[in-house]
Amino acid sequence: MKMMEIKGVNKLMSRLIMGTGDLRVLDEPKRLMLDAYIEAGGNFFDTAHQYRGKELVLGQWLEEKKLRDKVVIMTKGAHHDDGSPGPRVNPQAIRKDLAESLERLGTDYIDLYALHRDDPSVEVGPIIEELNEQLGTQKIRAIGASNWSYQRIQEANEYAAAHQLVGFTFSSTNLSLAKAKEPRWEGCVSADEDTCNWHERNQLTLLSWSSQAGGFFSGHFTPDNLSDPEMVRVYYSDSNWERYRRVVKLAEQKQVTPIQISLSYVLHQPFPTCAIIGPRNPEELHDSVMAMNLPLTIGEVDWLDLKKEEIAE
Repeated sequence: MKMMEIKGVNKLMSRLIMGTGDLRVLDEPKRLMLDAYIEAGGNFFDTAHQYRGKELVLGQWLEEKKLRDKVVIMTKGAHHDDGSPGPRVNPQAIRKDLAESLERLGTDYIDLYALHRDDPSVEVGPIIEELNEQLGTQKIRAIGASNWSYQRIQEANEYAAAHQLVGFTFSSTNLSLAKAKEPRWEGCVSADEDTCNWHERNQLTLLSWSSQAGGFFSGHFTPDNLSDPEMVRVYYSDSNWERYRRVVKLAEQKQVTPIQISLSYVLHQPFPTCAIIGPRNPEELHDSVMAMNLPLTIGEVDWLDLKKEEIAE
């Protein structure tokens, strides 16, 4: 398993992050999946206060396995519709959600804590100050933003620098080869070209959710298959179908699957990245590990991104 570091977290973390979106019960298939991930060298879990029972299940499993100090947990708080309607990006919501997440997970600290959504009407100052208060208590070790624009992250980090505070050291947005035409869900952010350029300039780590674009490159979708309205709304475009054509061609050349190429693309950006995955069984996990280890040249990445007409080495 390939590993990386994020400032503030005194552990190496795997570049494939195990998502907990389907972790509703701790039955035998889920135990096998989690065990297989650890056996493959993975140690990084993504969850959120809004996922409610899934934090509980993850905490239960980590306690059973006595793994807490060996793994990295990212959880998120201050989601706009978690517990009450409307924006919740404020110090009170952060304190409440963090306390409840710690209790559910059965731990006294969170390795990476991210704000799950943004509210651009709220000034960044009080948010950064509250997160730094929590850093000071050691309840969290690093802070980041999930589904914040790069402009707001930069604003927050400029405030932190001006006040001798710790800024965001990571972002968690959607980054995938298929480019979203519009947000998949209210308030979520996908990394466009400007966002990627900003990450490259600043070398800020991006932890990608939906890194395989909802399975766009799985072969289950075609331009005339309109059975999934969300996929049609978000990903059906001439440019994405051209990316699909190129992925299929490159996968044939490398004798791998198109969806493995799409995952490898996320992990071959000119800035630090990790990919959140949600394998349903050990075989799918194995495919993701193979994709992580699948090399892509800069020329191949640019070609997949439609920046070049021909593959350049």
